[in-house]
Amino acid sequence: MKNPNRNPTNETGGQPRQTTRSGLGDPFRGGLDLGKPNLGISLCLLGEKVRFNGGHCHNHFVTSVMARYVNWIPVCPEMGAGLGTPREALRLVKREKEVHLEESRTGIDRTVVLHAFCETFLNFLSNKNPHGFILKRKSPSCGMERVPLYREDGHRIGVSEGVFAQNLRKRFPLIPIEEDGRLNDTNLRENFIERIYAYQRWSFFLANDPTPADLVVFHRRHKMQLTAHQPAVAKELGRIVGAAGTGDWQKRVDAYGEMFMHCLEQHAATGKHANVLYHLLGFLKDRMQGEDKREMIHHIEQYRRRHTPLSVPLALLNHHLRRLPHPWVQGQTYLQPYPADLRMGQLLR
Repeated sequence: MKNPNRNPTNETGGQPRQTTRSGLGDPFRGGLDLGKPNLGISLCLLGEKVRFNGGHCHNHFVTSVMARYVNWIPVCPEMGAGLGTPREALRLVKREKEVHLEESRTGIDRTVVLHAFCETFLNFLSNKNPHGFILKRKSPSCGMERVPLYREDGHRIGVSEGVFAQNLRKRFPLIPIEEDGRLNDTNLRENFIERIYAYQRWSFFLANDPTPADLVVFHRRHKMQLTAHQPAVAKELGRIVGAAGTGDWQKRVDAYGEMFMHCLEQHAATGKHANVLYHLLGFLKDRMQGEDKREMIHHIEQYRRRHTPLSVPLALLNHHLRRLPHPWVQGQTYLQPYPADLRMGQLLR
């Protein structure tokens, strides 16, 4: 990534100039098609019979809905480590200060072979540019959390993280990772999908040798989306952008990326969404007819009171933007952070 020697500020506000490096242009327009994101997934969730008992854990939402919008990168760590199916069930066992992966019945330690496979697969995954991962819950290899943890004598002593999940998180600390069971919750599912597409855009940004001016564009496009999640963090990100032309550029980018993804992890509450909708309406209200403004306000308030889904005021706002174009508003990723078909249309937040 280029570390510019000049300070790309303008003469009025000390912000990096709004021009972007030739070749990158202004790629973060709302609706930019970056292609399907690449999503890792536990193979059993796709219906493949790779479980320890020879079965599968087919997830209908994953195969019937998400499959149309993502490129799958499937993996079964236990199969990849050569354990076959059916196989002995595995469990996590704490020995002194270390957690081992052992066969439940025989006690054979499979920790080393699982870690070796993880290293090989994650090297492969690095070349696939992953944008997220869906893991099988409570699996001793894939479980993110609440995986049963045992003592050597077989007594359960708590919960831990699966061996593969732990390695995945350490290698790719920013990518969105979720378990299949949590995808049954509408809010968690939509937040996960939102983060997948946000991380895809961030990956695209990083891959194009960005300059401080490009970071200004990226942040500007995401400003309302970030504000809907954590307004204070969105402002802190703005301060990072404002200082992007000074100091260590790589450190600025790393700090921004980490905070950007952290900001989107927090649930976007109804009140914050309503505030963002009112803010965006403010750019149009002087050009709108009185009846149109009242209708827009009515639907925002209906959403705030949880009488209607977020999709209703969003659709109406987009309708008015087609009649009354406003480049800054139309460029906001907030208006369509991911494909519309993946929004379930339920009462959100």
